Amino acid sequence: MTLTAVPGVQVGHAHDLEALTGCTVVLCPQGAVAGVDQRGGAPGTRETDLLSPFNLVEKVHAVLLTGGSAFGLDAAAGVMRYLEARGIGYPAGVARVPIVPAAVLFDLALGRADVRPDAEMGYRAAAAATEEPVAEGNVGAGAGASVGKVLGMKQAMKAGLGSASLSLGGGVVVGALIAVNAFGDVLDPSSGRILAGARTAQAGPFRLGGEGQFADTLQVLRSFVGRQVMRLAARSNTVIGVVATNARLTPAEATRVAMMAQDGLARVVRPAHTLLDGDTLFVLSTGKKTADVSTVGAFAAEAVSRAIVRGVRKAAPAGGLPGLAGG
Repeated sequence: MTLTAVPGVQVGHAHDLEALTGCTVVLCPQGAVAGVDQRGGAPGTRETDLLSPFNLVEKVHAVLLTGGSAFGLDAAAGVMRYLEARGIGYPAGVARVPIVPAAVLFDLALGRADVRPDAEMGYRAAAAATEEPVAEGNVGAGAGASVGKVLGMKQAMKAGLGSASLSLGGGVVVGALIAVNAFGDVLDPSSGRILAGARTAQAGPFRLGGEGQFADTLQVLRSFVGRQVMRLAARSNTVIGVVATNARLTPAEATRVAMMAQDGLARVVRPAHTLLDGDTLFVLSTGKKTADVSTVGAFAAEAVSRAIVRGVRKAAPAGGLPGLAGG
């Protein structure tokens, strides 16, 4: 099951697979209580301050995940236009203002740097949103995603967008949708082995399960080469995503769940939350089911881990990079 197993949530993608960029919209037409947790030193976001439990607006109507770095934030205007035309938004007296937080990832180094998601692409992604199972891999915000960039893009691997959901019992569901664009490697949580990441120069053509193909970003970082890379590296990575549940949460509780969900990222991305990553997770509460907040947060972390793993397993080769779906 994917994020759309959570009642009240719809997901749509739009992308340019030649330019390798795109965006994904999570729609909540009835509104959703929201929280956010941002870690890492290179975020690109919009409307995240609004999600503070201390601020006025408690519900959002969509979340945008987009490529294109800061340029991609333009796509949020298209999502707002789509929602406004349908009378969806915060009642501000003279108008309804759709609340659309957003987070970006840097995909300009793959495909074309001069093509980025814009308002038109954001509108198309919103218009494509459905309650059907979420398409994964090289779609939407995952179109230009990659992982394992400590040795440069030529030795990186293609990643993408993944989604997973879990039942907590009693009709409560928690799901996650993640665009995986990490500086580090992605691990198999059951074995601790690298699934996708920086490849050694000697690895040659990528073979799924081949030995000696991964450089291991953590080991590279303590070498002379790694120290030089960290001194010169660009802030060109981030893992961004949405966790949703039909459990009833307050804004403060949604923020706590977002904080706990980041543990799922740290379990399977190594290293995580670096100065070169943005690592932003939104949480949406769409329902009225009763559930313990700590339990929701624990399962949110598990859903995030599974979604990240799916994001690399479903990624096909593109832009000269190998992907597990083509291994």
